[in-house]
Parts: sequence; C-alpha cells; structure tokens
Amino acid sequence: MKAILQLSLTAFAAAALSVTAWAQGIEYNKIEIITSQISPNLYILSGSAGVDPGHQDAAGGRIGVLAGPDGIFMVDAQYAQLTDKILAAIKKISSGPIRFMANTHIHGDHTAGNANFAKMGVTILAREELRERMVHPAPLANGNPAPPRDPANFPVITYGMGAAVSGLGTPVKIHMNGETVHLIPVYAAHTGGDTMIRFENANVIMIGDFYRDFGYPFIDIANGGSLNGMLEGLDGLMKFAAPDTTLIPGHGEIIKRAALVPYRDMIVAVRDKVKQMIAQGRTQQEVVAAKLTAPYDAKVPGGNLPAGATQTSAERFVAEVYQELKRVTK
Repeated sequence: MKAILQLSLTAFAAAALSVTAWAQGIEYNKIEIITSQISPNLYILSGSAGVDPGHQDAAGGRIGVLAGPDGIFMVDAQYAQLTDKILAAIKKISSGPIRFMANTHIHGDHTAGNANFAKMGVTILAREELRERMVHPAPLANGNPAPPRDPANFPVITYGMGAAVSGLGTPVKIHMNGETVHLIPVYAAHTGGDTMIRFENANVIMIGDFYRDFGYPFIDIANGGSLNGMLEGLDGLMKFAAPDTTLIPGHGEIIKRAALVPYRDMIVAVRDKVKQMIAQGRTQQEVVAAKLTAPYDAKVPGGNLPAGATQTSAERFVAEVYQELKRVTK
C-alpha cells in the first residue's frame, strides 16, 4: 500500500510540476481580462482563451467580484502576473477598496496572485487545509522539498468543515453590499481545501474546480482530493442548489443544476468499470489503455487535450480513479 501511495503522490507531484512549467511559459502579455455581469452587483472576470496551455478554454481560473458601497469582495486571485490587468478590470466596475478575498482551492491559477492583493490590505479567507498545504507544500516529483511560498500568499482567516452534511460543511457568512455570501466547505473533492461561494440574493454559486465541463475531473490526490469526496460534493450541491441557481465553475461553461446529473453519472460509470478491471487483476496501464471514457469523449470538450507532460485529461482521470480504488482494496 505504501508503494502505491508513493506512486500516486509522485504522479500528482509531477502533474503539478508540469502545470507550473506551463504557467511559466504563458505569454501573459497576450491575455485579456474579460468582464461579465451576472447580477446587478456581481461580476465574473475571465482570462482570454487560447493562451494558457493548461486551460485552453480561458486563461487561469474565474474571478468573482461583488461590488458596492461596502467595498469589494473577490473570489480567487488568478495568476500573479495578471494582477495589474485584474485591478484595471475591477476599477472599471468600482473604485471602492477590495476588502476580502476567498480562495476556492489551492491551485496557482486561483491563488498565485494572493500576495499581491494581501500587500494592498485585502483580507484572504480559505479552508484550514488550504493554508496548511501552502505552508507545507507537497514534495516535488524528484522527492526534493518544494520551494517555500511567500507567506503573504497565506490566508489569514481560515475555517474547517464544521458539521458536514452530504459532503458540504457549515458555511461561513459575510454580509456586505446587500448580499449574504456563504463560504461553503466541500469535503476533500478536487483538493483537500475546496470551498464553494454562494451569493444568496443573486442565486449564484461559484463552485470552484470540483465540477468542470472542459476536460475530465481532476482529483488532485497530492493536495488532498478524493473520488468519494468529489461524489459527495456533487450530491450535496445537487441537494443544495435550486433548479434555477446559476452555477459558475472555475473553468468551462456556466451551468444549472441539471448539468450535474450526467457529470456525476459519468464519474460513477467510469469508477465502476475501473473497479471491475481491478478485480480482474488489470494494471493501471491496462486500465488507462482501455479508454474507458470513450463513450463520453465527444461530449467533453478538451477531454483528449494534454493534462500534464504525458497524459490527456481523460487518461489522467482514469489513472486517478484507479489509484484511489487500488488503495482502498489494499
């Protein structure tokens, strides 16, 4: 079991390293920040498409901006190299101060700019698990310690799961600009420190990356993600969201609740096929080579695009499922 766990962590550390290399190769000067208004005082900022090799649908993760007389509440920080462009886009929305930022999860396309905003006096909130992983990052693929992060990136207010029900924890609430913002912890799904952000009056939930319709699910084991947690989170979100609630993933199309059903069904179907092949004694290489996602590939944009140096998004997803199920059976 220890050998399999080490293999999993090494594989995901390698994937994280390749994403870092991609980020370093991005031509940030070519990225434009696109602003979309979701409700009277809620906006979404997105990077332009076709520039970020790791996220070809839109550069980096989406940013939320709640603006009003009480100042600005942000969701995520994007890449550090884009901070000036992001600030310019926010200034077109409101000249008020940015007071708070919540991180949906640890990945750099959502948090790398944290320090830039923190140095401007922005208070950053996130899960305890997210901060802990920033303070003690996962080792690199070669076994060496990861370079230390700038402490200014670290959230200064953290929270745990609280009393978890159906994969969702107890919300932290922020009241500003006539809105009630719910920071909803998600149990170990995409990463071990996921948070969804609900804007109650706008009937909008920014759901981070544990759902995505550009590429297959990414279960980041090295940063605490899990297959079961992803399924529990989806179940909880389907119970929590109303049919007309606007769900905004970090990547891909904005959706309604109905879109979660086939997504969850696909994960369960792939899981069951992998479980069956494990019972037959198949290796990870054999399971990945079986192309278990083939029935869904035509409906998953970006599913066969690279996700790391050696795998497509589909191959990475099947490998993740295999590794988690293999650990469970040991």
